Amino acid sequence: MKKSFIWVLIALMTVSLLGIIVIQSRWINWSINLNEEKFNKEVFSALNNVEKELVASENTLDLDLLGSELSPALPGHSKLDFYYRMGKLEDSSLISDELSALMGKSRSRFQQNLSLMEGIEVSKWLQSRDLTERIDIKRLSSSIKRQLFRRGIKIGYHYGVFSNKSKSFVILDDNYVVPEEGNSQFSATIVNKSLYNSEYKINLFETEKDVPGILYINFPERKSILFQDVWPTIAGSIIFTAIILFCFIYTIYVILRQKKLSEMRTDFINNMTHEFKTPIATINLAADSIISPMIINQPSKVDRFAGIIKQENNRMLSQVEKVLQMALLDKKDFKLKLGEVNVHEVILQAVEHANLQVEKKGGHVASELKATDPKIMADHTHLANIIHNLLDNANKYSPEKPEITVATDNTSRGIRITIKDKGIGMTKDQRKHIFDKFYRVHTGNLHDVKGFGLGLSYVKAMVGAHRGNIEVQSELGEGSSFILDLPFDGGQEKIENGVS
Repeated sequence: MKKSFIWVLIALMTVSLLGIIVIQSRWINWSINLNEEKFNKEVFSALNNVEKELVASENTLDLDLLGSELSPALPGHSKLDFYYRMGKLEDSSLISDELSALMGKSRSRFQQNLSLMEGIEVSKWLQSRDLTERIDIKRLSSSIKRQLFRRGIKIGYHYGVFSNKSKSFVILDDNYVVPEEGNSQFSATIVNKSLYNSEYKINLFETEKDVPGILYINFPERKSILFQDVWPTIAGSIIFTAIILFCFIYTIYVILRQKKLSEMRTDFINNMTHEFKTPIATINLAADSIISPMIINQPSKVDRFAGIIKQENNRMLSQVEKVLQMALLDKKDFKLKLGEVNVHEVILQAVEHANLQVEKKGGHVASELKATDPKIMADHTHLANIIHNLLDNANKYSPEKPEITVATDNTSRGIRITIKDKGIGMTKDQRKHIFDKFYRVHTGNLHDVKGFGLGLSYVKAMVGAHRGNIEVQSELGEGSSFILDLPFDGGQEKIENGVS
């Protein structure tokens, strides 16, 4: 798969995902706005009805007060007679026997008596009263609850009546408020500023020339009702978008991972071809020499070429064994043959073998074996391979005069082995992948570092099988240190069956 095609595919998937998110966001926002518009409409409808009921209830309250004022001016007439004459009284049980005779009189007589009140402007007298005298709090509270409930608005609220005359709230949540003298903004700024700034308000008695007050209402939990119908959609959108996003990210990860593995496998095949080509060519040349008439009759030379063939064959066999070992590790089809192993003896043998290769480059492998208890339970063969692979890796990535040190020390649970070199080192990204199968630190296009990229992958797997731990410390241009921590018991109980 071409690199450019992969990035085009990723770009298209990204644009598609962003498009879905934008469309979902706009649809959810539209739903919220629609709910808000509906909510606002219902609230103002409720407030309008509350104001109408307030005006209607004031008529009865006005007649009550006016009847009391007119009783002295209308001899022989009481407040109940006034109600009856104005058509405001229907419950006859409230009327005493003493007034029953008066109720039979005509309304015209009452109107004639009412005309005796010359100079009294009734409507002005009613409107001149204080706003708190014109509003019955119980009726107002009941009306607000009823009107909101009818419209399905069942969330908490605060309400208040603001007096335009005193420039302050005179009623707040079923209670009268007495503003402080000299502080007209008291109730607005201290008592309930959020209520004063509410968008839900309506003028009271707005048919009058000078509107006496304003009814405010505020819903602290307004957002809950706006999101009530949208929450399932929002939750669904978030869940499904998260699933798509996860699949999208995972797909990109798999694509890039597969691309990287493909490059690593290609590199592996190229390296394997190179590694096999040299011994095959050497074997072919040695075989041709043996069958040559000039050599076949010289036993010493035949033995020499036969030794070369065997040596190169063993080299090829070793490379094949590495590949087969990794196949077994992948399948977890292996068993550790645990026994008591002296780590220092294994290290000394590996150092002696490594020095043969390192000294050719003018370098040296030193050992600093400080562990007081070097014996652990381990598989001797695999432990030796671990040390050999790490020493071989240190030699490969130390271009000139390798300086390699192998050190040991005891820890609370086992032994620590540190193999340090002064080679080319690694970057942070390279350290992340150093133990990946087929991965090799690139040193350019030249084939100056041999191998299949299986050595450190094998080391990681074997250390894990012994229930140990391995980490690398490295800086580019300053060399690398591989630190192994192996337990004394080798994780014997858990790996007897080859489980790693």
